This record gives sequence, C-alpha cells and structure tokens, in this order.
Amino acid sequence: MTAELVRGQNHPLSQSRLEIRISAGTPVAAAAALGDENGRIHGTEWVAHPGAPVQPGLEVSRQAAADHRLAVDLDAMTDAVHRVSVLLALPAANAGAGPARFGSVAAPFVAVTGLDGTEVASYTITGLNLESAVVALELYRRQGAWKVRAVGQGYAGGLAELFADQGLSEAAQLAAGIDEAVAKGLVRSVQAPPPRTPEGDRSRQAAAPAVGPDQGAAPQGAPGPVPPAYGGQPAGGQGQGGPQPPYGGATDPHAPSGGPVDYSHPRRQTSAPPPPPAAPPAQPGQPSRPVAGDATGWSMEERLYNQVWGMFEDLARTAAAYRSAVDFAESRMDKEVEQALSDPRSRIGGQGDAAREAARARYTQLVDQARASLDRDLDQLAAESEVVEPALPPAFARWDNPCWHAYRVPMEIPMALRLGDLRLPEAESIRIPMLLRLPLERGLWIDSGRTESLDGSFTDSHDMRRLAMDTAVAHAARLLAVYPAGEFTVHVVDPAGSGAQALAPLTQTGVLAGPPAQGAAGVTEVLARLTQRVDLVQMALRGGAPDALPPGFDTSQQLLIVNDFPHGFDDRAVNQLRYLVDEGPSVGVHLMMVADREESAGYGPLLDPLWRSLLRLTAVPDDHLADPWVGHAWTYEPPSVPPGSEVLRQVLTQVAEARRTWNR
Repeated sequence: MTAELVRGQNHPLSQSRLEIRISAGTPVAAAAALGDENGRIHGTEWVAHPGAPVQPGLEVSRQAAADHRLAVDLDAMTDAVHRVSVLLALPAANAGAGPARFGSVAAPFVAVTGLDGTEVASYTITGLNLESAVVALELYRRQGAWKVRAVGQGYAGGLAELFADQGLSEAAQLAAGIDEAVAKGLVRSVQAPPPRTPEGDRSRQAAAPAVGPDQGAAPQGAPGPVPPAYGGQPAGGQGQGGPQPPYGGATDPHAPSGGPVDYSHPRRQTSAPPPPPAAPPAQPGQPSRPVAGDATGWSMEERLYNQVWGMFEDLARTAAAYRSAVDFAESRMDKEVEQALSDPRSRIGGQGDAAREAARARYTQLVDQARASLDRDLDQLAAESEVVEPALPPAFARWDNPCWHAYRVPMEIPMALRLGDLRLPEAESIRIPMLLRLPLERGLWIDSGRTESLDGSFTDSHDMRRLAMDTAVAHAARLLAVYPAGEFTVHVVDPAGSGAQALAPLTQTGVLAGPPAQGAAGVTEVLARLTQRVDLVQMALRGGAPDALPPGFDTSQQLLIVNDFPHGFDDRAVNQLRYLVDEGPSVGVHLMMVADREESAGYGPLLDPLWRSLLRLTAVPDDHLADPWVGHAWTYEPPSVPPGSEVLRQVLTQVAEARRTWNR
C-alpha cells in the first residue's frame, strides 16, 4: 500500500533498488546529494546532477524536464553515506526557462517506486512561494535500515544557498556548473507556449491526475473523501493533507521518528501565506458567519478553490455521520426487538407490542437527533454557499454568475475548471462546484445514451443527443474562455453534420481552428493531423530537441470534439482515437467524445480501454459518480446556460477577437 506522506513524515523502505519519479508540470532540474550522518556534503563528487549525472548508486537526468526518473541503489552506497537528498531546482532565469519561483507553478509531486513500478511512498510538495530550489525528500539510514522522509525545504537563493546550507564549500561553483549544464540541454514543456508578454509566467500546471467515473477511486495524494470526478489535491480549507508542521528552530536529525519534524534552517527566509479575510463577529451562541475566501492559500483563487474543497468534505462527512447514525439506530432497534421476542412468554399479552413500541421510540429519538445535527451542518453549508458562489472567478462560476458579464480574456491559466455541480440526497438544495484541475489529465466522454432520469422518467434518444452536444459546447466554451489568447485550440469532427445546430455558438463566433470536419475524408484528415502532432512532440521531447519542431508549430493545448461516434469511423480511425486518448494528454492533445456506449457495442471489447480512459459526464442529472468514502453516489448536474441568455456567445466573441489580435 502506498504511503502518501506529508511534510516531516517518514516511511520504511523494504527495497534497496528504487526509482524516484518526479512530476513538476514545468521544467525543473533534478539532482541527488549524498550526505554523512550529519547531513553534510563532503564534496562535489557527492552530488549527481545534470553536469555529472552518474555517481555510485545514483543516476539522474542530464537535462531539465517536467518529468524525471532517478535511479537509486542503496546497496551501492558506502558506509560513509547516511543520507540521499533528492533536489529540485527551477532553471536559472538567464536560461530562459520560465518561472523563477515554485510559488508560481503547481506543486511538484515526487514518488518512490520499486523497479517494477510499484509505488512505495509519494509526496506533494506544497507551501512553496519564493523558493527556486527545494529538498524534496531524503532517503536516510537509521539503525541499519533505510527510510524515506518528506522534507519540502525550499531556498529562495536557489541551489547555491541549498548546497551552502548542506555544508558544501564549493556551493556557488557547483550551482553555476549545474545552471550551465541545464542551459545547454534545456528541455521545455510544449504544453504551454513560451511567454509572449513581459508579464511573466502565464501557465499553471496540475500535479495530480484526474480520477475516472464509476470507479470510486481517490486521486493520488488526496487525503480523506474525494469525489471521483475531481482532479488534483483537495485542501479542505487547510491545504494539502491538513495543517503543515510549523517552522521555527532546527531539528536534530537523530531525533526519534513519529510526529511532525521541524526542518527550519537559520538562513532560510520564509513568509506565511497572506491571512484569509476575517469573518464578521458572530452573535453569542451562534456559529460564525461564513466569508468567501477564508481558506488558506497564496491567492484569492487558491483560497476559493480550497474553500470549495472544504465545503465538499464537510458535506461528505456530515452525510456519512447521518447515515451511520441511522444505520446504528436501525440495527439497535432490530436487536432490541429480537431480544424481546426471543422469550416465548413475552409474545403473550401486550409485552411484545410494548417492546416493539419502546424500540421504535428509541429509534425515532436517535434518528431525530442525527437529523438535527445534519440540519445544523447543512444550514451552515448553505450559508457558506450563498457567500462563496457569487465570489467565484469565471473558471469556477456557473454560467448565470454575473462575473461572466465582466469577462475579459485571462492572462494566465487558472488552477481548475468547473464542470458542473455535485449534490447528495440529504441536501438537495446545496450544490458543490465540481472542479477539475488544469491542464486536463484525461479526456471527457459526454454520454448521449438513453438515460433514466432520477425521477424515473426517460429522455428521448433524439433529445439526449441534442442535450449531449449542448453540454459539450458549454464545456468547450468554458475551456476556451479560461485559457489565455492563443493557448487553447478546438477542433470538431461531425461526420454526418448532425451537431450543426448545437455547434453554432462555436462556428459562428469563429473560435474553432477550422470548420467541423464531415464525412469519412474529414474524419481521416483531422485524426491524421492530430496523431502526427502527438508523434512529433513526443519525439522532440524524448530527443531533447523541442526547438527542432517545424516552424510555426502550434504549441497550444488541443481539444478534439467527436460527435456521433462511431458513425463515420473505420477501424483505423478508432485506433487513432485510442492513441489520442492514451498518448495525447501528456503532450497537450485532449479528446471530448459525444457518444452512446450502447451504440458502440458492435466494436466489442476494442473500445473498452477507450471508455475507461475517459471521464464520463452526463447531459442530464445522474448519480453515476461513486464515492466509496461516503458510501453513496454523488449526483452530477451538468452546466447549463440560462435559457435565452447570450452570455456564452458574448464570451466566445471576446475569445475570438483576442485570438485574432494575438495572431497578428
């Protein structure tokens, strides 16, 4: 079982040959330093880095990249080595590598795995701000055994400050050598184009993958209850995994394990996140009045994102507590009745009836108490929702939120995107925004199949196909709206032209890369172009030569909307779709399929991997999103544009104008 570590936590290692997998969402340089029992580095030969990637028992990447795999052989370490520190650093600003601090990018994710790929421990490095270098984690020897510890110690002074803090006398020279090696072989991510304006970095990458429907699994690194449709790490108002260990005062490296470990360093300059807004004073005996953005975070967007996660977790917990109380009350009533009637004498006269009435009365009392607690929590959540919903930015807001009327094309990618709402039967009036981290880690499947509504009625198949396309257009419009100009491109495949009416907002405003492809020839041309793009980018990245891509190559994120599948698709086209689903997200090519799975059954098991790889969403409210923590399915409600509203066309018009200006 994988150990999901928080800062300061450790975990034993049962294997000596390991792989350290790093996912940062932006190019970083990776290194590994050997230390003695006091953590000191005795010389440059004790560090494996891009300029000298191989040391005894260590091998690291030769260049900066968004993803790394470091090889570690603990049995090859000499007796003088007691600690192996995994180091991450953003490329120096003069290398043209983009962001200069970890606070402006997504939290890096580090995993320790065996050679067979089995994950032993993982750690998402949160809480960084001005730091450009960080000690991610360390493998350390204790009483003859090796353990891994999550560190997350950052340095605003970069690698030079980090190495100096580790006691290396040649710290500045080694840091300069690493920067030079990185500059020579720099690999930058092609998922976001290079900055076009002097405002600085405009991309925010996600560190954790999204989780699929109908599987009931929680995303990596996510503590506590997590809705299956979400991606990324929840915060629950306290950041990743709850409150982090405080800083202040050095820690003895030989201190016993267990409990929080303080990794403060005397020369480290750090500051706490800006405090959330203060809540208005509450009346005596009354709960505090909620405030939008009162969760922790470095920006209002992050605070609101964390607050939404907190609301989700609160609703999940209070519903679980209520269900548990009801189950207990039913079990107790059944047991009491069974005990009362087990004696044949109690069945004569009114003793049995009295026992049943007493058991039912205790059951009612327990359920009423549980319901009162649930109602109290739901009232607080409803009050919080009333203040949070109007304060959400466009990426998190419903289409009826007034913020869309003041919409302007953003300059940077938001943390997440709203795909709809979630609710539970116990709280029909409370809607929790369903937020998916950006960039997308998997494609979307908009189910156009015949669906039974929650009230037991069925929607006509023709109407379902129309609703599914309307939903797909709403999702695509929102994706276009939250990306900076020129950083998101949408293609459409509509073999029979049946989606022309639903696609009108996209085609008439001119936000598509080209007219919707129709017929077998159109399908073939679009799929061939996108699969070729995936191949080119993968070859460039693997070869360490992204600058060798063809001139004018579009580095923006790509979305392909496929309507009416499988009509118009032969076996070759189906295989190309599966290839795009499997390989496309890693290089910025995503798929949104509008399809009825039952109609695709003729292809047999060929399409099963495709469906499992996509996140299923519905065009009508449906309770298909399983959450094993709560023990019930969350009801998903798709986004909808208010009837008669022109907000979607107005937003797309601005997107199209910004794109034309950007292309000039």
